Amino acid sequence: MHGRRLATTDRLIVLASPDCGEGLDRIREWADKHAIDVSVVDIGNDITEVYDPDAPTLGITLGGDGTFLEGIKQFTTHGIPQLGVNAGTLSFLARVETDDIEAALEEVIRGRATVDSRQQLHVDSSGLDTTGINEVTVERVPPENPFDRKVTRLEVFADDEYVGQYEGNGVAVSTPTGSTGLSLSAGGPVHMPGDNHSLQIVPLHTHRLGSRPLVMAASTEIEVVTRGQASLLVDGGRAQKVLSEESVVRITGAEEKAHVVRTSYDDQFMTAITEKLGWGLRDTSDGPRDLLADDIPPREPTFLEHARDIAIEAAESVGEPLRELHGRVEDITYKSDKSDIVTEADHRANRIITTVIENEFPDHSIFSEESEFVDGSGPYTWVIDPVDGTGNFAHGNPQYSVSIALLENDTPVLGVVYVPETDETFHAIESGDAYKGETKIVTTDRDSLDESMLLSGYDPDGGFLTHFYDQTQGVRSLGSAALNLCYLANGSADAVWEYDTYPWDVAAGLVIARAAGATVTDRYNEPYTVEFGVDERRSLLGSNGLLHPVLYDHLESSDLV
Repeated sequence: MHGRRLATTDRLIVLASPDCGEGLDRIREWADKHAIDVSVVDIGNDITEVYDPDAPTLGITLGGDGTFLEGIKQFTTHGIPQLGVNAGTLSFLARVETDDIEAALEEVIRGRATVDSRQQLHVDSSGLDTTGINEVTVERVPPENPFDRKVTRLEVFADDEYVGQYEGNGVAVSTPTGSTGLSLSAGGPVHMPGDNHSLQIVPLHTHRLGSRPLVMAASTEIEVVTRGQASLLVDGGRAQKVLSEESVVRITGAEEKAHVVRTSYDDQFMTAITEKLGWGLRDTSDGPRDLLADDIPPREPTFLEHARDIAIEAAESVGEPLRELHGRVEDITYKSDKSDIVTEADHRANRIITTVIENEFPDHSIFSEESEFVDGSGPYTWVIDPVDGTGNFAHGNPQYSVSIALLENDTPVLGVVYVPETDETFHAIESGDAYKGETKIVTTDRDSLDESMLLSGYDPDGGFLTHFYDQTQGVRSLGSAALNLCYLANGSADAVWEYDTYPWDVAAGLVIARAAGATVTDRYNEPYTVEFGVDERRSLLGSNGLLHPVLYDHLESSDLV
């Protein structure tokens, strides 16, 4: 989950431990000022009764690590991101202090927090089927007779490969989040938990000198086979079972990840464990090193570079909700006719993007296909198409995109196009280079029509296809004007023809294509310009430049322009 998505939060669910009155009062007072609903659920109760799937929700745990773990169990089921506030004592997981509640929440609703994806594990054994965020332990059961055997013997397999025999108190299979608990006390390694999708096997008080912790991918299927009675515990006993001899415990990474919200008011991970475990790794005065005399300070980004980074974050933040809704044709409504549809996804993506931009640039205008015009006081206007290729999107076709452009006095100066299904981001700044991710892209250098691949937008009578299909390597229609221009920029096509366009269809792609070396003109072979307040759609011809004269001549002779 992208942190910018949190900017649209309009509901808080607080899972509170006893004696947290001060923290609750501060959360309620802050939420009241921001017109955000608050529901409080006492620890031990279920949040289901107060959960609304249609309301963008932030989960808050108010307590110690026990409350945080209970929050993981409940919030993750509903896909709710979780912020942990420490109202306990020794807390590794809930790292926002009570005094910082308001400042941390401000950061969240401005979309400036980050969201860690935390690996969970799935456990299946003898009727027990559950998930955990910390660890699974398979341990010896203390004998009733003090003279009976006091150790347990376990056989461990990973993806059907025999790992070995563990003889001692047992084994722990931990996530990175759980690496600072039981696994650490047993000599296991500490993992940085954020976006770390792995599992580790740690022997507990083994009687074999050569036993060492093992780290493996979260997708690994681990099997622990008991050679005697054993006790199975998940997350320190939140789920437990006594196993008989020859029982099999199957453990693997859970598909469902926990979303943990981090703000600048959280203690950093290494700071938290250093202070709370009393490690002498560094002095409290230690921190980021000061710049030395011969160091070159980092260059401050220009305004357009900063705006580009915000646009990329805004576009990528809607990737997850769009992928969740992709292909739900039952959500379609029609704006004007059957070729002009809108879905719930358009509205949801638009709200996230416009909220991010309004938070960062409150004096800018915003022109979006899916909302009212926002009239700012400055010379800059954002042009947004939250889902370009809505017909493709609604019917499960992956050829759709998110298009965001910035105009300065009606001139496009910045373009970002994000493709959710392939996780590709195209971007460019006027007079700069064009990029796909961090890789520079340029148009092709073909100058022969019969060697070229063309892309076409809406072709009402098939005229473009008829006149160009046999003369080229083919004509393809993708259904997204923004994507067409990006593929031209990337060299995946040599030319693009759009019979009709609106500004939000092409503003971002226009900047990207031109930065990559493309020539883009209108039906009169004049440089294409973005115009507002014009009801009729406009034709667009884009090419690698070398092909432009012959393409335009063919279009003109065939009465397509």
